[in-house]
Amino acid sequence: MNFTGRTWRPPYEAGSFIIQAASGCTYNKCRFCSLYKEECFRMSPLSEWEEDLQELSLYHPNARRIFWTGANPFAMSYENLKTRALSVYDYLKECQTMAMFASIRDIKPKKVKQLRMLRSLGINGLSIGTESGDDYTLRLADKGYTAKDIIDQCRKLDEAGIEYYFVYMTGLAGKGNGYQNAVNSAKVFSKVNPRFISVDSLTLFEDTELFEMAERGEFVPAGEKERIEELQVFIQNLRLKVHLFADSISNFYPVTAYLPRDKDLVIGELQNIMDTVSEEEMLAYRRNLKALG
Repeated sequence: MNFTGRTWRPPYEAGSFIIQAASGCTYNKCRFCSLYKEECFRMSPLSEWEEDLQELSLYHPNARRIFWTGANPFAMSYENLKTRALSVYDYLKECQTMAMFASIRDIKPKKVKQLRMLRSLGINGLSIGTESGDDYTLRLADKGYTAKDIIDQCRKLDEAGIEYYFVYMTGLAGKGNGYQNAVNSAKVFSKVNPRFISVDSLTLFEDTELFEMAERGEFVPAGEKERIEELQVFIQNLRLKVHLFADSISNFYPVTAYLPRDKDLVIGELQNIMDTVSEEEMLAYRRNLKALG
């Protein structure tokens, strides 16, 4: 198998078989991220793609779900995605779904009719690193799109029947701005239909622009208890049925919930942590994080 650069997949795709569709990120400007800073975006040549499919078919001929790696393979054109999806069935006859990372920017050029065709070919399960639905926070993080873009593009996915997943990041708005970020993000996310929402908490690493901004005093990180309060507000204001996973290593206290059923339970759990654990203990946990995966 041909794997170059940084290769990873989200925890919920652990059961999927992986194949490299691309490496690097087409955007590479998010101020909190350094995952692909040293990599140029590269699409795997079709010859390499088919070579990998052939090898995958030898070891896992009955693979039913595969994950296309790369920061955002959905940035490929409709025709390229279609060609690659069709070629999968030449090698993996039992394949049912193909998942991948995507950005809101990657959906924009594609028409609903094209998205429906991609869904019919098995492309279903887009992990979208939204991080926020608040325009101030999106600008601060330099995400390259607005809250309205999230709504407009994800409604296209809803219309096409493509399943997708969001990420929300506590602390990304900075000190004193978590409440606004949580309320506005919950409103935006509630206008579309993510299958589930993963929650991370901002961890500043030295090779990111946001870390440098913090060093210059241009960005003040939110405290740990403020982040938990932000998560409470976010959960309280969501108005949709959704699985929520705030259990990555970046979260001081891991919680999972099905909303709205578990709303009061999980908010109470988080409150208990704030009442019984000191800010200094939480800060020590954050300082000791050297990597998130």
